[in-house]
Amino acid sequence: MSTDRSMQRLLDELGRLPGIGPKSAQRIAYYLLEADAEESRRLAEAILDMKAQVHFCSRCFNYATADECSICSDGTRDQETVCVVSEPRDVSAIERTGSYNGLYHVLGGVISPMDKIGPDQLHIRELLARLGTEPIREVIIATNPNIEGETTASYLARTIKPLGVTVTRLASGLPVGGDLEYADELTLGRAIEARRAL
Repeated sequence: MSTDRSMQRLLDELGRLPGIGPKSAQRIAYYLLEADAEESRRLAEAILDMKAQVHFCSRCFNYATADECSICSDGTRDQETVCVVSEPRDVSAIERTGSYNGLYHVLGGVISPMDKIGPDQLHIRELLARLGTEPIREVIIATNPNIEGETTASYLARTIKPLGVTVTRLASGLPVGGDLEYADELTLGRAIEARRAL
């Protein structure tokens, strides 16, 4: 394979990564080309090792290297609260806040009729099974505040409430440092609805 074809193949593969445009792909490719062989080998091995070692947690469907993820296997976490998110990366976002100490359940997406994704394509059945076998008293729905996220939240609330489990939704509203005059009506309306006493 010629150097030009090798470089183009790398550029094409890097360009498939989210957030990597043609210029970024070119910068990374040239960096790797100029790096020593050991550095490139370590990167390639790290990617292959991650693909071989990381899988979904058998309990919550977060990323894990053992049967259960580190959160599910942590007995100090609140076992009566489960936060339902769309993707494993949402778990990381909530964990970074340091404000939540319960369990999680990753749906693996959201209900999206346009994409032909219904409740059966998500890990909803497994969530309902957990509600029947674990001492969960509250389900916090933390899907994105968009049409698909709201549809998924509504479906989950209708399905879970009859089981006698409290269902809550993350509050949504104004971002810290935001100006009222620039907020859209939906965001401002949600901020008013989610107001709390001081």
